[in-house]
Amino acid sequence: MRNVIPIFLMTFFITLLLGFILIPLLKKFKAKQTILCYVKEHSAKQGIPTMGGVIFLTAITICYFVYGLEVNKIALLALVITLAYGVVGFLDDFIKIRYKQNKGLNFYQKLTFQLMVALIAAFFVYENNITVLDIPFLNTQIDLGKWIIPFSMLVFLATCNGVNLTDGLDGLSGGTSLICLTALSVMIYFKYKTFDMSGNTFLAQEHLNLLYLSVSGAGAMMGYLCFNRYPAKIIMGDTGALALGGLIASLAIFSGYSLFIPLLGIMFVVSAVSVIVQVLSFQIFNKRVILMAPFHHHLQQKGYHEVVITTAYITVTLIISMIMLYFTFA
Repeated sequence: MRNVIPIFLMTFFITLLLGFILIPLLKKFKAKQTILCYVKEHSAKQGIPTMGGVIFLTAITICYFVYGLEVNKIALLALVITLAYGVVGFLDDFIKIRYKQNKGLNFYQKLTFQLMVALIAAFFVYENNITVLDIPFLNTQIDLGKWIIPFSMLVFLATCNGVNLTDGLDGLSGGTSLICLTALSVMIYFKYKTFDMSGNTFLAQEHLNLLYLSVSGAGAMMGYLCFNRYPAKIIMGDTGALALGGLIASLAIFSGYSLFIPLLGIMFVVSAVSVIVQVLSFQIFNKRVILMAPFHHHLQQKGYHEVVITTAYITVTLIISMIMLYFTFA
């Protein structure tokens, strides 16, 4: 436990250092964002460097291997899954940059890659008997057995794409993810203490490593927001957004807290649901429910400044997380 603060500070400062180094390099190599023509509010963002996820993913990876312990199978896989989703996002971003357009991998290509990673992770969860889930607000658990495989795949897909859809304004996805990772760190700490007090040293050590990974993610996001806050100097792109979703999903699933994601990531849910409802409504009734999906673009169309929207999203995420933590662990 004594490593928690050093890990947070280490990833924070590594992210800052990498930001100062890589942002000029990304500009030099013209790794710039192409903005959709119909999002007029984002015209000023045209040409901002993208692939910012490389910055905090590198920091998290460095920190993991500096503080990695001998018993770290679960945490290591969580890191590998995070990086795997980062690679999928990197391919998407690379295509956008290479052909100077806003469309990278098509829907089916992106879905196929995401499913492959999710399937591998889900089988690991089942084979290692990580099938018991904690239920929010109740001091009880449920064992899904073999159903953990499709459930875990659903969690990975929903979380990764929810985070990705939320990545539309300066600091929006990064800020909400920071709160989510911080809350997960607190929750995983309680799970670690439970195993430690019961004498299960193996699972205690595994969850301690998950805690370190979660804290490093929070530290990296804090450092990244120094560059991504309004007006952003860099955009995380799919490289960062998909990887963040993979990290959050891995930490939650491997610690048995996957049912908490809809609460911790309440604004990710809002983004995803707003897109689904908008698409279905337009296809079935030829009508839009909101002015523009995801929901944060609707708020922009209503005249709210993106700083106001980002602050509101982070505040809601923080309040819901605090309520959930209080009533579940108090």
